Formats: sequence, structure tokens, C-alpha cells
Amino acid sequence: MDSYRVEKDALGDVRVPADRLWGAQTQRSIDNFPIGIDRFRWGRPVIRAFGILKKCAALTNGALGELSADKVALIARAAQEVIDGRLDAEFPLVVFQTGSGTQSNMNANEVIANRAIQLAGGVVGAKKPIHPNDDVNRGQSSNDTFPAVMHIATVDLIDAKLLPAVRELRDTLDAKARAFADIVMIGRTHLMDATPVTLGQIISGWVAQLDDAREVIESARDRLYPLALGATAVGTGLNAHPRFGDDVAAAIARETGKPFVAARNKFAALSAHDAIVNASAAARTLAIAAMKIANDVRFHASGPRAGLGEISIPDNEPGSSIMPGKINPTQSEALTMVVTRVFGNDATVAFAGSQGNFQLNVYKPVMLQATLESIELLADALASFDIRCASGIEPNREQIRENVERSLMLVTALNPHIGYENSAKIALCAHREKLSLREAAEKLGLLTAAEFDRLVDPAAMTKPG
Repeated sequence: MDSYRVEKDALGDVRVPADRLWGAQTQRSIDNFPIGIDRFRWGRPVIRAFGILKKCAALTNGALGELSADKVALIARAAQEVIDGRLDAEFPLVVFQTGSGTQSNMNANEVIANRAIQLAGGVVGAKKPIHPNDDVNRGQSSNDTFPAVMHIATVDLIDAKLLPAVRELRDTLDAKARAFADIVMIGRTHLMDATPVTLGQIISGWVAQLDDAREVIESARDRLYPLALGATAVGTGLNAHPRFGDDVAAAIARETGKPFVAARNKFAALSAHDAIVNASAAARTLAIAAMKIANDVRFHASGPRAGLGEISIPDNEPGSSIMPGKINPTQSEALTMVVTRVFGNDATVAFAGSQGNFQLNVYKPVMLQATLESIELLADALASFDIRCASGIEPNREQIRENVERSLMLVTALNPHIGYENSAKIALCAHREKLSLREAAEKLGLLTAAEFDRLVDPAAMTKPG
């Protein structure tokens, strides 16, 4: 019993480890939800967001005359330690808990209150001079604090990790597109040979996809700036100062440097989480672009002798336990696996987002966890793909030239001169009789070799006209 202290809540006594700052409600959550332990605990962005929220709430309550200056100072100091990551070990709860995130909100309240008590020289668990509900949670409900944390944490991760990863990969590919602008190769539609393009044009398409996805993500991020704070339990603001919502959002904006504001309609802010659904969908849009890029890279690099082999990518590690010398496009494979996980997470978020009933959606934690996991996985995978694959893409000029020379679709350049049907005759004759297009044109008496060479210029075919 010496290693525990006894705390009380509305349901009675609870034994809490003596060396921990959490309290009774956190301990009940640990005991009641042993689901996904060591796999689904809250990470740094969520814990940091709780610290930011509780610090700014205390400062706001102090400015509004709702808390004394002494209490504000103690809470703010303790919350700053949460922000700085000094108390991460005191946040042990898993995602799969109450759907409102109440226990995670109380975890933050208890830890900050007990740390403030320590700073004041008091006894942990005494709830004096700082009470977790009456002081740290003043003017708040889990129903509005947890949605606010959802938005703060998601914005933080988008700005800190995802957008930089997208920009870096985009810039790497843009440099490749410029460097390879003069390399003419065969385009493909329906997985079949088509008219020529340049390697630079191909890569420019990937760059454009990333640019579009970045804009979608930035737009989704901007929709996360409104915060539910001030709504309290059902959206009416009961037990909160009338100015609390606007003022605490302004305080959070100052603390983070992000333009957070109070949500215009608090009822929607509690019962619907469309902005999180939109953020997850934006991550899915980026994932779709990533799938296209990763697949194109590995198909163009396939072989090296029996595939397309048009580009080379870095050799990162041996690819087979039985085939010596085999190298696989593992960065593409890892990225595409991340994409499938993002798709699954987005399905979870979409379904959970549709389940708001009356004044509350009770799928908040899983929505937050799935969205943050998608953002973090994409950021990591894109960064790895950039460093270990995209930066090392190089053209195999000889293979590309050979493919261009053998292509039947160069015949398309003849359409304006001898017509579609005559051009088709040349292509089919060359294919069936294993001739070059030039040889087939001569055999059919449609063009001389000199005329063919003048009209069929693969490089010119990569431009309009």
C-alpha cells in the first residue's frame, strides 16, 4: 500500500500510484480500457495541445476575473511543462475510451493540478490549492476541450511535418523535371505505347499533383482554426464566462502563432467534426498522388533487363533472400503501403464523422488518432521516398532511345500528311512483319525514307502542333 495513494471521485476511492501525477479519473480509465495498450496512446501533438489549451484557459480565466492571479500562475507553469514535453509520461491513456475524450481531458486536468500543487509545496492529490475541475477545467467541458485539442494538434502536425515533407519532395522532383526536359521517351496510355513525351514532362505531372494536394491540405488546415471552446457541455456555454470562448481562442492564437478563433456555431462544433473529416480527406488526396508517383517510379525502373528499365533508382538494400543481386523498389512499396493505411484511416474518420447524435459526436478520439496517424505516416513516408528514392532518379538514356526507335506510335505524326487510315496501315504492317515504321512506309509505297525522316521527329511530337 505504500506505493499507492488513495484519491476520491464521485464513485468512491481509487488507488493511484504514489509517484504519478494523474488522479482518480485517469486511473479508472487505465483500469477500464486496456485496449490497444502500447499501440494507441496519445503522442506528443495531442499532449502538447492539451498543455496549450489549459495554459490559455487559465490565463483567460484570470483576465476575466474567474481565477486568482496565484492560481493562474501555478496552472500556467504546470501547463508549460506539459507543452514542453516534460510530463509526457503522465499521459498514459489509450485512444479507445469514452467517445467524448472525457478521460483524456481529466488526465490533463489532474496532471496539471497535481503538478501545480507540487510547485506550491502542497500534497499531490489534495486538490488544494488547485482543483482539477474547479480551476484547471474552469469554463470548460470535455465536450468542447477535446474538439479544440483535435484542431490544435492536427494543425500543428500539418504545419510541422506534412507540408514540409510535401514541399521537399515537390522541389526534388521539380529539379528532376527541369534536368530531364530534353529526354524524349515513349508515353503510355492504357498501359500501351502512345506518342512521345519527355521525362521532364512526366515528372512535371507528379510535381503538379503534389502542388494541388498541398493546396487541398492547406485549405483543410484553414478550416481547423475555429475552436469549440466556450460551448461547454451542449453548445450553450453554461458555466463559462460569456467572453471565454472568444478570449481563449485569441490566447491560443497568440500562444501558437496560428489564427485560431472561436467557432461561430458551437452546436455544430460539438456534434459534428466536418473539419476533421475534411482534413482526413485532404490527406487521402495527397495519398492518391503519392500512389501514382510511387507506382510510376517503380514501373519505369522495372527490370533492370526484362522490364521497362527507363530510369534507375538508388539501390537501398538487397531484395531477395534467395536471388543474389536482386534489388527491389522498396521505397515505392513502403509509400504505397502507407497509402493503403491512409485510405483505411479515412474510411474510419468518414464513418465516425457521420455518427454525431443530437448535441455530441462520441467518436472523437478515434477520429483524431486516425487523422494524426495518416498525417504522420504520410510525412515520414514522403520524406523517406524523397531522400532514398526520388533524389537518385536518373534516366537510362540508351534504353529510352531504343524504346523510342522501336515504337509504332510514332506513326501518329503522319496523320496530317497521309491520313489516319494510311498511317494505320504502316503501323500494322510494321507490327505484323516485324519491320521498322520507315521500312513499312517504303514497302507500302506511301513514303520514301527521306520523307519519313522529315515528317517523324520524336522530339517535335512532345509539343503542340
